[in-house]
Amino acid sequence: MRAEPGAYPAAGDGTGNEGSGVIASTVVHTSDSSPAGPLIEIHNLVKRFGPFTAVDRVSFSVARGEVLGFLGPNGAGKSTTMKMATGFLTPSEGDIRVCGFDVQSRRLSAQRAIGYLPEGAPAYPEMTPRGFLRFIARIRRLSGQDADQAITSAINATELEQVLDQPIDTLSKGYRRRVGLAQAILHNPPVLIMDEPTDGLDPNQKYQVRELIGAMARHKAIVISTHILEEVDAICTRALIIDRGRIVADGTPGELLARSRYHNAVSITLDTSLAEQAALLLRAVHGVAAVEEIRRGPETIFTLFTTVQGEADTTLVDHVSRLVRERGWQVRALYREPGRLDEVFRRLTRGDRSGQQTKPGAAA
Repeated sequence: MRAEPGAYPAAGDGTGNEGSGVIASTVVHTSDSSPAGPLIEIHNLVKRFGPFTAVDRVSFSVARGEVLGFLGPNGAGKSTTMKMATGFLTPSEGDIRVCGFDVQSRRLSAQRAIGYLPEGAPAYPEMTPRGFLRFIARIRRLSGQDADQAITSAINATELEQVLDQPIDTLSKGYRRRVGLAQAILHNPPVLIMDEPTDGLDPNQKYQVRELIGAMARHKAIVISTHILEEVDAICTRALIIDRGRIVADGTPGELLARSRYHNAVSITLDTSLAEQAALLLRAVHGVAAVEEIRRGPETIFTLFTTVQGEADTTLVDHVSRLVRERGWQVRALYREPGRLDEVFRRLTRGDRSGQQTKPGAAA
């Protein structure tokens, strides 16, 4: 059988040494037994590969009930950070604690509290999903009725019934991802760390996984590494953006949207036949600092930016609505922009970080 090295925990040798290198015989560690306070604590984490620093002084914590979206471009250090947080990669510097256990000195104790979906969802390809989940149940020291109930619950949650007896290497990417998710939640851990949990899933499957994460979130600390920005708004209570190994933003989705230049801008969609006239009149609306115009065939989208910082949410919309009524325009859409996360992401990960406030322990 083949699986990615380090994809599953290493067991202790029975002498108190928590890192012998064989697969773990870990006990079930449920959410109810985890301590108060943050379930994940990371402080000044550094990882160097020769002269290259992949992770540079990263610090953050995650509490029960939080779903943290860990965002960044390819090569930013997301997967490296998650591998260190789960004990599969040794930091060059820094401290990591999971449910109060130091990941370096109490690695197995920390890993018992973690459900981990690694990058690529590695699994033994010759196994079936049913056989693989039974194998994981044995690793987690589940047996008898407890194992049967845990496996059935994981299968139902990830909707694997149709492929339970097919070899994993014959499954689609989406089903392989769901097998990986099933093994991560099998032992009901208080901490879930998932690398691209919806990668390869179709829209219906993505929705189901997001619903599952939302249902589990109340009792767990969940970290999701993703480059799919829509997932932040869909399931995350907080988002952290990392670029070139450093944290460049940390806040709720609303706080990140408020950093967008589109925050509180007003967008209006009109028939393109009105575009020339509308462009002149919209620029003259009270409180408009600039107008962005995008023509898409029969319709034109105008985005109006306000001159007044902190202006009441409806003020500019009211002015534009009045103009629409006066002119008798047929409007296809008119709304206030909450902000655009993709614009914030591009700006923060392309070196333009003007106005950024660095959190304590995080590098700008």
